[in-house]
Amino acid sequence: MYQPHLDEEYVGEPYYGDGSVYVSPPTRTRRRLIIVAASLAALLVGAVAVDRIAAARAESRTAKAFQDGMGTADRPSVHVSGFPVLTQLAEGRLDHVDLTAHDIPANGTTRPLPVTRLTVGMDGLKTSGSADEAHAGKVEATAFLSYTDVSSALGVEVSQGDERGRVNATASLPLVGDVTVSAAVSAASGNRIAFTDVRAEQGELLPPLKSLIDKALDEPIPLQNVPTGLHLRSVTTTENGIDARFTGRSVTFRPDSSSSA
Repeated sequence: MYQPHLDEEYVGEPYYGDGSVYVSPPTRTRRRLIIVAASLAALLVGAVAVDRIAAARAESRTAKAFQDGMGTADRPSVHVSGFPVLTQLAEGRLDHVDLTAHDIPANGTTRPLPVTRLTVGMDGLKTSGSADEAHAGKVEATAFLSYTDVSSALGVEVSQGDERGRVNATASLPLVGDVTVSAAVSAASGNRIAFTDVRAEQGELLPPLKSLIDKALDEPIPLQNVPTGLHLRSVTTTENGIDARFTGRSVTFRPDSSSSA
């Protein structure tokens, strides 16, 4: 009987006729590569975990320094950027830190104005040996002042104006009625917010109501509860409040570090 002749030798996994294919075990070199790769992956995961622990400690330390310095009821949220953080800590400074705090109480007795929300971006943050102090080389911050808090501080009801950069202020007195005026909002020296270009919008500006409006808007209102070293650059009106933008260099967060402009 004629038998077919295989001209070329089959190269591949042996076939046993029952459908199974023999798979050869990995070579010694291949096993060594697998072990090395697994070891490197384990080291990388371990390094990331250790670095994340260091970052969490730095974030907690910064949050405590800010809370102690600003007297907030709750600790702010803090995020440390960059990797590895351990290298930054070894150099004694953090490249960039973002912080968000809420309900910073007002200082002073003259028209105290609390900060509803403060967002801070800090470059070159250094921590001292004491956990309650931190120092930043460069800072950009935005303080959000709700109209509710602004109204309480001024003694008149404040809301968003019909034009950009303006607010409406409504004064009310029993038996006299109420009046609404519009005022432009701007940044003034000494970390203060000024209300200028006052215009009557609705109602009659009778003498008692004019006196109340003048008392509320004639003098700029100070922001006394921001860290020393921050300087007010601009203000923007929004639907729910006023955004006050600050910048600063060489800003220290420590107990009693708020400005007293």
